[in-house]
Amino acid sequence: MNRKSQSDNVCDSDNARKPRKILFVCVCNICRSPAAEEVMRSILRERGEEADYMLDSAGLYGGHAGQLPDSRMRAHARRRGYELTHRSRPVRSSDFDNFDIIVAMDDSNYDRLRSLAPTLEARDKVVRMMNYARLHPYYDSVPDPYYEGAEGFELVLDLLEDACAGLLDRC
Repeated sequence: MNRKSQSDNVCDSDNARKPRKILFVCVCNICRSPAAEEVMRSILRERGEEADYMLDSAGLYGGHAGQLPDSRMRAHARRRGYELTHRSRPVRSSDFDNFDIIVAMDDSNYDRLRSLAPTLEARDKVVRMMNYARLHPYYDSVPDPYYEGAEGFELVLDLLEDACAGLLDRC
C-alpha cells in the first residue's frame, strides 16, 4: 500500500466549525513531538487559524513525564523563534477518542500507535508525519535527534516545518 494514500482523508471533518484536534507522538515526548506541536502552533498563529485547532504531544514511553523537552531541542528551536514549554506525557487510551489525528514521527511510533488503538476507527486516525512533507521527498520519517549532534536537531526542525505546513494545507 502506498504510504501517502493512507492519510488521504485524515483531515475530513463532519463538522467544519469544530476545532481540529491533533496529537503529535514520538518515543519520549522530549524532542520531535513537542517540537512538532510548537512548529504547528506557530504556523497556525501566522495564518490566524490558531483558534481552529487544538494541539498536544505525547510519548510512547512515560519515563520523562512532567519534564520539559530536551535542552538541545529547546535551544535549536529557540534560534528559530519557537519556545518549547510542553511538559512530557505518555500517550493515553483516551487520546484515541479525544483527537482527530494522531501523528507519528516514525514507522516504529506508527506501528505501536496502531497496535494500541482500541478500534479500527481509532487506528485510522494514526498517520505518519512525513506523509505531508513536500520539500523532503527522501525522508520517510522524522529521525530521532537524541543521540545526534546539532545537525540532527536542525534536520528535525527542517522536516517538521515542511511536514506541518503540508498537514495544515491538507486540513
